[in-house]
Amino acid sequence: MNIFEAFKSNSEEGVDAGKDYVNASFEYGKLKTFQILTYSLSAFTKLLLIGSLLGIGVIFVSVAGAIALGNYLGNIALGHLIVGLFLAFLGFLIYLLRKRIIDKKIISEMSNQFFKSEK
Repeated sequence: MNIFEAFKSNSEEGVDAGKDYVNASFEYGKLKTFQILTYSLSAFTKLLLIGSLLGIGVIFVSVAGAIALGNYLGNIALGHLIVGLFLAFLGFLIYLLRKRIIDKKIISEMSNQFFKSEK
Protein backbone atom coordinates (compact mmCIF):
# COMPACT_ATOMS: atom_id res chain seq x y z
CA MET A 1 0.00 0.00 0.00
CA ASN A 2 2.89 2.32 0.61
CA ILE A 3 3.72 2.35 -3.12
CA PHE A 4 0.14 3.29 -4.03
CA GLU A 5 0.10 6.14 -1.52
CA ALA A 6 3.41 7.46 -2.88
CA PHE A 7 2.07 7.18 -6.44
CA LYS A 8 -1.13 8.99 -5.41
CA SER A 9 0.86 11.71 -3.66
CA ASN A 10 3.17 12.18 -6.65
CA SER A 11 0.28 12.30 -9.09
CA GLU A 12 -1.53 14.90 -6.96
CA GLU A 13 1.65 16.99 -6.87
CA GLY A 14 1.91 16.67 -10.66
CA VAL A 15 -1.69 17.75 -11.11
CA ASP A 16 -1.16 20.73 -8.79
CA ALA A 17 2.01 21.72 -10.67
CA GLY A 18 0.12 21.42 -13.97
CA LYS A 19 -2.69 23.64 -12.68
CA ASP A 20 -0.17 26.21 -11.45
CA TYR A 21 1.54 26.19 -14.86
CA VAL A 22 -1.76 26.66 -16.72
CA ASN A 23 -2.78 29.50 -14.41
CA ALA A 24 0.60 31.20 -14.76
CA SER A 25 0.48 30.81 -18.56
CA PHE A 26 -3.01 32.31 -18.64
CA GLU A 27 -1.91 35.27 -16.52
CA TYR A 28 1.13 35.78 -18.74
CA GLY A 29 -1.11 35.77 -21.81
CA LYS A 30 -3.38 38.38 -20.25
CA LEU A 31 -0.41 40.60 -19.36
CA LYS A 32 1.17 40.21 -22.81
CA THR A 33 -2.16 41.09 -24.46
CA PHE A 34 -2.48 44.14 -22.22
CA GLN A 35 1.07 45.22 -23.08
CA ILE A 36 0.54 44.93 -26.82
CA LEU A 37 -2.88 46.59 -26.66
CA THR A 38 -1.64 49.56 -24.64
CA TYR A 39 1.44 49.95 -26.85
CA SER A 40 -0.72 49.92 -29.97
CA LEU A 41 -3.21 52.39 -28.52
CA SER A 42 -0.39 54.69 -27.43
CA ALA A 43 1.24 54.55 -30.85
CA PHE A 44 -2.10 55.19 -32.58
CA THR A 45 -2.83 58.18 -30.33
CA LYS A 46 0.62 59.68 -30.97
CA LEU A 47 0.21 59.11 -34.69
CA LEU A 48 -3.20 60.76 -34.67
CA LEU A 49 -2.01 63.82 -32.75
CA ILE A 50 1.23 64.32 -34.64
CA GLY A 51 -0.33 63.47 -37.99
CA SER A 52 -3.20 65.89 -37.57
CA LEU A 53 -0.87 68.74 -36.59
CA LEU A 54 1.46 67.96 -39.48
CA GLY A 55 -1.51 67.74 -41.83
CA ILE A 56 -2.76 71.16 -40.77
CA GLY A 57 0.77 72.51 -41.18
CA VAL A 58 1.04 71.08 -44.69
CA ILE A 59 -2.28 72.69 -45.61
CA PHE A 60 -1.16 76.11 -44.43
CA VAL A 61 2.25 75.83 -46.09
CA SER A 62 0.65 74.61 -49.34
CA VAL A 63 -1.84 77.48 -49.46
CA ALA A 64 0.83 80.04 -48.62
CA GLY A 65 3.21 78.54 -51.16
CA ALA A 66 0.53 78.46 -53.84
CA ILE A 67 -0.33 82.12 -53.22
CA ALA A 68 3.34 83.13 -53.24
CA LEU A 69 4.02 81.12 -56.41
CA GLY A 70 0.90 82.59 -58.02
CA ASN A 71 2.04 86.11 -57.19
CA TYR A 72 5.49 85.34 -58.59
CA LEU A 73 4.04 83.93 -61.82
CA GLY A 74 1.35 86.60 -62.07
CA ASN A 75 -1.48 84.06 -61.95
CA ILE A 76 -2.76 82.73 -58.61
CA ALA A 77 -4.64 79.84 -60.23
CA LEU A 78 -1.43 78.64 -61.88
CA GLY A 79 0.34 78.73 -58.49
CA HIS A 80 -2.40 76.58 -56.96
CA LEU A 81 -2.26 74.20 -59.91
CA ILE A 82 1.51 73.75 -59.61
CA VAL A 83 1.33 73.14 -55.83
CA GLY A 84 -1.58 70.72 -56.33
CA LEU A 85 0.30 68.77 -58.98
CA PHE A 86 3.39 68.67 -56.76
CA LEU A 87 1.36 67.25 -53.85
CA ALA A 88 -0.33 64.74 -56.16
CA PHE A 89 3.10 63.64 -57.43
CA LEU A 90 4.33 63.26 -53.86
CA GLY A 91 1.26 61.19 -52.98
CA PHE A 92 1.77 58.97 -56.04
CA LEU A 93 5.44 58.49 -55.16
CA ILE A 94 4.58 57.49 -51.59
CA TYR A 95 1.91 55.13 -52.96
CA LEU A 96 4.49 53.40 -55.15
CA LEU A 97 6.97 53.07 -52.26
CA ARG A 98 4.39 52.20 -49.57
CA LYS A 99 5.39 48.57 -49.07
CA ARG A 100 9.07 49.38 -48.84
CA ILE A 101 8.55 52.29 -46.47
CA ILE A 102 5.65 51.38 -44.22
CA ASP A 103 5.45 47.58 -43.98
CA LYS A 104 9.10 47.01 -43.13
CA LYS A 105 9.09 49.80 -40.54
CA ILE A 106 5.93 48.54 -38.85
CA ILE A 107 7.06 44.92 -38.83
CA SER A 108 10.50 45.73 -37.44
CA GLU A 109 9.11 48.07 -34.77
CA MET A 110 6.40 45.65 -33.64
CA SER A 111 8.82 42.70 -33.59
CA ASN A 112 11.20 44.73 -31.42
CA GLN A 113 8.38 45.51 -28.99
CA PHE A 114 6.90 42.00 -29.02
CA PHE A 115 10.13 40.06 -28.58
CA LYS A 116 11.90 42.60 -26.32
CA SER A 117 10.51 41.13 -23.09
CA GLU A 118 11.22 37.54 -24.15
CA LYS A 119 15.01 37.86 -24.35
